[in-house]
Amino acid sequence: TGLRQHIANYPGITVEKKTGTLVSGDQKMEILDLPGAYSLAAASPDERVVMDALGGREGNRAPDLILCVLDATNLKRNLLLVSEAAELQIPMVVVLNQWDAVKRNGMRIDTSLLADRLGVPVVTTVAKRGGGIAELKKAISNSLADPRQIPRILWPDFINESRDIVRNGLEQAGMDVTAPEALRMIFDTDSAFADKIGHREKLSPLLKIARDKIRSHGMNPASAEPVLHYRHIEALLDGVVTGDRLVARTRDSVDALLLNRFWGSLIFFAVMYVVFQSLYAWAGPVMDLIEAATGGVQDFVSPLLAGTPVLQSLVSDGIIAGVGGVIIFLPQILLLFLFIAILEDTGYLARAAFLMDKLFGWCGLNGKSFVPLLSGYACAIPGVMAARTLEDPKARLTTILMTPFMSCSARLPVYVLLIGAFVEPVYGPLVAGCTLFLMHFVGAAVAMPLAWFMNRFILKIKAQPFILEMPDYRVPTFRNVLIRMWERGRAFLVQAGTVILSISVIVWALLYFPRPDDVASQTREAFIAEKSATQPPAAIAAALENPESDLSLRLDHRISGAYIEQSYLGTFGKFVQPVFDPAGFDWKITVGVLSSFPAREVIIATMGIIYNLGADVDEGSDDLRSIIAQEKWHEGPRKGQPVYTLPVVIGLMVFFALCMQCGATVAVIAKELSWTWAIASFVSMTAMAWLAAVLIYQIGSRL
Repeated sequence: TGLRQHIANYPGITVEKKTGTLVSGDQKMEILDLPGAYSLAAASPDERVVMDALGGREGNRAPDLILCVLDATNLKRNLLLVSEAAELQIPMVVVLNQWDAVKRNGMRIDTSLLADRLGVPVVTTVAKRGGGIAELKKAISNSLADPRQIPRILWPDFINESRDIVRNGLEQAGMDVTAPEALRMIFDTDSAFADKIGHREKLSPLLKIARDKIRSHGMNPASAEPVLHYRHIEALLDGVVTGDRLVARTRDSVDALLLNRFWGSLIFFAVMYVVFQSLYAWAGPVMDLIEAATGGVQDFVSPLLAGTPVLQSLVSDGIIAGVGGVIIFLPQILLLFLFIAILEDTGYLARAAFLMDKLFGWCGLNGKSFVPLLSGYACAIPGVMAARTLEDPKARLTTILMTPFMSCSARLPVYVLLIGAFVEPVYGPLVAGCTLFLMHFVGAAVAMPLAWFMNRFILKIKAQPFILEMPDYRVPTFRNVLIRMWERGRAFLVQAGTVILSISVIVWALLYFPRPDDVASQTREAFIAEKSATQPPAAIAAALENPESDLSLRLDHRISGAYIEQSYLGTFGKFVQPVFDPAGFDWKITVGVLSSFPAREVIIATMGIIYNLGADVDEGSDDLRSIIAQEKWHEGPRKGQPVYTLPVVIGLMVFFALCMQCGATVAVIAKELSWTWAIASFVSMTAMAWLAAVLIYQIGSRL
C-alpha cells in the first residue's frame, strides 16, 4: 500500500487496526493491518481487535479475504494461526515471508504441495526488498474473483460436535461467538477466558457437556487443542519441508554463549555499557553544538530587538531558548533508537530481555523493562518512549512511571557543582568520586521497591510467564534503522516539542514579570553606594560608562538578580520558602528549585543570576562554588550560620535525584499515557523528593 509499520519480535508493537489502499489493475481494495497474534482466541486487547475485525463485530464488516503472513523459516509454529483462522471459513491467501532466509538456512519447501493440502494459494515473499509483491497482488485478485478458496482444517468429529454444543447453546441465549472462541472456552479449563465472555450460569453446563464428550474419546480438554492442531500441522508438512536448518544450528551455538548466566550477562552489560556511554558521551558534542547555535541565534536576534526589551527577552530567552531546549534532546533520542533498532533487527534485544527477566521479576516487571530504564540514565524522554516495546499495559505503565527516577544527564551538573563545592574540598577526590557514583543509583534504589509496591497493592499484576520467541540473527537493514530514527525523532518534535516550548515561555514570563523601573534604579544606587566605600566616585562612574568593564557587568548581574527576586517566581519562592525550610533551603535555593521544574539543569543558570554572576556560569565555575560555600543566613533563627551545610547539600542532591524537574518528561508521559498519570507522577515524585530532603536535613543536622 506504500505505508510503513514498525514490526518486531515483541507482541504489542501494533495494538490497533491500520489501513491502507491497494490498487491492482482496475481494482481498489482496503487492506487492514491487524495486530500480530499467536492465537485467534482473544485473551488480550490487541487480540480482541483481531477477532472483532475478522468476526465482523464492533461495527466492523467481516473481511472478504485473509492474508496470513507467516515466518517461512518456522512453519510448524506459524501454521497454528492458519489452522485457527481456517475455522472462520473466510477465503485466505497464505504468504510465506523471509523466503531468502529459507534458502540461506538450507531448507526446501514445496509450496505447490502445501497449497494443495491447505486448499488456498501460497505465495512466497521477501518483504524487506519487495520480492514477490507482484505475485501476491495477483493472488489477491484471483482469490477475490473466486471466493471458494477456503482453507481446510481437519478436526476430529467429536471436536466439531463439542464446539457446536457451545456455539448453538450460546446462540440460543442471544450471544454470538466465533468457532475459535468457542473452542478456547472448551479448552481453557481454568475458565479465565469464559469469565470474560460472561453468562456463566448458561455457559457452565454447556462447557461441562462439551468437555465430557472430549474426555469420552480419551483426551484431556486442557491439552487437546495444541495436540490436535499440531497433529494436523504435522500431517500438512509431511514431505513439504525438507533439508537441514543450518542457521538454527548456528543460532543455537551462539545462544549457548549469549544466554549463558555468566558469559551472557557479562556480554550483555558490556553491550549496555556501550549504549549507555554513547548516549552519555557521544551525544555531548552534538548537544554542545546545538546549545552554541542557540546562543548564536540569541546573540544575533537580541540586538535587533533592543528597542523593545520585553519582546527582546520573550524572543531570546523564551522562544529561542525554548526551541533550543526541545532540539537539544534530539541527539540522545536518535542515538537511543539507532541502538534499539540495531539490537532489535539483529535479534539480540530478545536475548537481553530474557537475561534481565530474573533481575526485574521480583518487582513485577520483566526483561523488556531494562532498556527503557537504562536509557533513562541519559534522558528520561527517550526512555519513556522506549517503553512502547512492552506489550503488557500495566508493566508499560509501571516502567514509564519508574523511568524518571533514573539519574539522567541533566542531574549531573547539580551533583558536580555541590560535590565540587562541599565534598571534595573536605573529604578528597576519592570520596567525591564515590559520592557522584552513588548519586546515580539513588533513584533506582527508590524506583524498584516502588515498582514492587505498585504491582503488589495497586495494579496487582497477576504473575505471568515470560514467553518470548527467539528470532534468528540477522544483519540490520540500514533503511529500517534510518526510518525508526526518523519516525521517533519526528514524533518527539511534533508531539512533545510544542508542549515543551509552551512551558519554556511560561517560565520566562514568571521570571521576567513584573518589571518596575525603580528596581533597576534602586539597585544601581545601592551598588554605587557600596562601591563608593572603597573606590573614588569618578572611577566608579567611568567604569560604569563602559558596558564591557567588570564593574558594569557586576552591576548588570546584580540588577538581573534583583529583578528575579521581585519577579512572580521570585516572590512565589519567598512565599513557599517556609515549605522548604524544614529541608534547610533558603529563598534563593527555593527559587532555584522552582525555576528548575521545567528543566532541572536551569538551576545552575538561575543560581548564577541570583548570586550576581550571570546566567552563563556552569557547574565548574569556581566563583559560583566559592559564593555558595560562603553563603550565610541573613535573617531568622539561623542568622549568620552557613546556608549550605553537608545535610543541606546531600538533601538538595537527593531532592534533584528523586524529583521530576523536567517539563519535557511530563509532556512525553502525558502523550504516552495521559495527563492524569503525568500530573500524578509529577506530584508524587515531588512529594517524595521533599520528604527525603527534610529527613536528611533533620537527621543529619542532629548527627
